[in-house]
Amino acid sequence: RFIAKPCAINLGIQDSGPHRAQPNAILEKVFTSITKSPDGKRLEGLSKQLDWDVQKIQRWFRHRRNQDKPTTLTKFCESMWRFTFYLSIFFYGIRFLWTAPWFWDTRQCWYNYPFQPLTSRLYYYYILELAFYWSLMFSQFTDIKRKDFLIMFVHHLATIGLITFSYMNNMVRVGTLVLCLHDASDFLLEAAKLANYAKYQRLCDAFFMLFGVVFIVTRLGIYPFWILNTTLFESWELIGPYPSWWLFNGLLVTLQVLHIIWSYLIIRTASKALVRGKVSKDDRSDVESSSEEEDVTSNSTKGIFSTSSNGSNRLNGHVAGGQWTGE
Repeated sequence: RFIAKPCAINLGIQDSGPHRAQPNAILEKVFTSITKSPDGKRLEGLSKQLDWDVQKIQRWFRHRRNQDKPTTLTKFCESMWRFTFYLSIFFYGIRFLWTAPWFWDTRQCWYNYPFQPLTSRLYYYYILELAFYWSLMFSQFTDIKRKDFLIMFVHHLATIGLITFSYMNNMVRVGTLVLCLHDASDFLLEAAKLANYAKYQRLCDAFFMLFGVVFIVTRLGIYPFWILNTTLFESWELIGPYPSWWLFNGLLVTLQVLHIIWSYLIIRTASKALVRGKVSKDDRSDVESSSEEEDVTSNSTKGIFSTSSNGSNRLNGHVAGGQWTGE
């Protein structure tokens, strides 16, 4: 309200939403009481009742659905908040872990386990991350449902479960590595969205490409060969299997499956960008086009980053053509 909104206004972002549907009591009653997406039979009935053609009625419902979507200003403010959090928590984590022995040698995560001290800096790192992901979990239900709702729901559950479970079992050392690794790319995604809302398309595309590279390197490279290696093999070697070992690694492997899905979507979006010369429209865009012409216009002006106010996330929001979030 006091920082992001003034910044958006200075960048020329107006607090105006999509094109509003013309007032119509009959269609409004159908929209609010019966269905927001009428089928063919109902469309034909409404066409006869109003003496409108079916395409005009379909266009009205598209415009009416879009009215409930958040404005660009709202999305900019939400993205700026998430950008600030992700950037701050990432640098906090890097600064903290830089002097931690387990950052350079993952076997240190398991020496003297479970009798490892919990420092105040480590404690606050965990609490901040846990609070943020709980907020994403709750806001996902109040926000507009997206195509990746189920994927993001599983992601938030796995993340909250991992943070809570690792804290209860004092696996906080390896937990900090997982948290920092996931934060490495999230702020780049939010930066790309901010650039898109401000209509800096080249900067938007550059941030998105950088996000894609960092995401794939960290999630498909460092995460499986560094994090999963120590949780699956080094922990087995140093402390042996224990009952909670199976659940902990099961959650970590679940995250890796989601990483693979998101990486595929990011690569697909990047491929389209290389072919078309810019990042294409997000498959999950929350603003529907009312005609073929509007689709073309949307593709050429909005880019991929047409997201809901929550953005979920989350990857928490990780988003790329058809997948819109990071975590």
